[in-house]
Amino acid sequence: ADLIFLLLQDADGKVSRVIRVGTRKSQLARIQTDSVVEKLKELHPDVHFEIGKRSLIGEKSLFTKELENALEKNEVDLVVHSLKDLPTVLPVGFTIGSVLKRENPHDAVVLHPKHKGKCLDSLANKSVVGTSSLRRAAQLKKKFPHLEFKDIRGNLNTRLKKLDEKDDFSAIILAAAGLQRMGWENRISQILGPDDCMYAVGQGALAVEVRARDQDILEMVSVLNDSDTVLRCISERAFLKHLEGGCSVPVAVYTEVKNSQLYLTGAVYSLDGSDSLKETMQTSISSDNQVEEQEKVDEKAQRVGITALKVSEAAQDAAEKLGVDLGNLLLSKGAKEILTVARQLNDAR
Repeated sequence: ADLIFLLLQDADGKVSRVIRVGTRKSQLARIQTDSVVEKLKELHPDVHFEIGKRSLIGEKSLFTKELENALEKNEVDLVVHSLKDLPTVLPVGFTIGSVLKRENPHDAVVLHPKHKGKCLDSLANKSVVGTSSLRRAAQLKKKFPHLEFKDIRGNLNTRLKKLDEKDDFSAIILAAAGLQRMGWENRISQILGPDDCMYAVGQGALAVEVRARDQDILEMVSVLNDSDTVLRCISERAFLKHLEGGCSVPVAVYTEVKNSQLYLTGAVYSLDGSDSLKETMQTSISSDNQVEEQEKVDEKAQRVGITALKVSEAAQDAAEKLGVDLGNLLLSKGAKEILTVARQLNDAR
């Protein structure tokens, strides 16, 4: 992974500490990391940057593992991820120290240039739409039965190239947040609302992973926490964890905070979308503007891998319970059976 060095200076201008940031090598990962580093720089104006030259190439899970190895060996002090790429249970010794304000969490339709001006509804019968996500495919097959959905792999740049330079796909589905971060909003033909396609757990939010025992680094990154995003994502991750879901099964969510209430809608689908369960629950997250002091951070302060200092403990507990309760409600209605079949069919593909 590329290493970005933040040099923390003391009052005399001497370098007091080097904070090293790990990132994946893709253009999007680098943009995301740079945006987080910029925010840290604003909040710690005495920080200087130096960018290292090491890099890793590989699959997502390998990246995460390699970056966590670097964290474990004290080669880096923090790593920036897309929250949706992080499992609901992190390896011992690591925690998510901050979840930044969520950008657009929805999915976007990107059309082949020859279909400019159309939307999924108006694409011709049997048009092929590319997506690597079981969650997207399950929902969209049900909603747009006239379309065919096929796998498309690679990072954002690769997928767009496959769409534009060949005739294999009429459109592809991508996370709106990634396109916006890359400055490619002009390619978005349609944003899919929750009625068309609910999003992935944590989609649109950036997370900073640190060593769980590094109190000073935890404090430093905690200023980046966005309270509403933290609470929404805790509830989503608790829901997914309780269902024992992951990338290999179609699980989708939609959350919002209104008038001190957190609303969580969660759903599970069969691979073709024909079978599904969807429910909504809510909980109060009002904390009378009081954030409880956390004297000492220990592993127990983690909720689904997140240690959010400066966010109400009571509200975090309520958000986690909401996710578990909604998971239990869906399990009581047969979610386990739907997901088991989906997992078996996917493994057999």
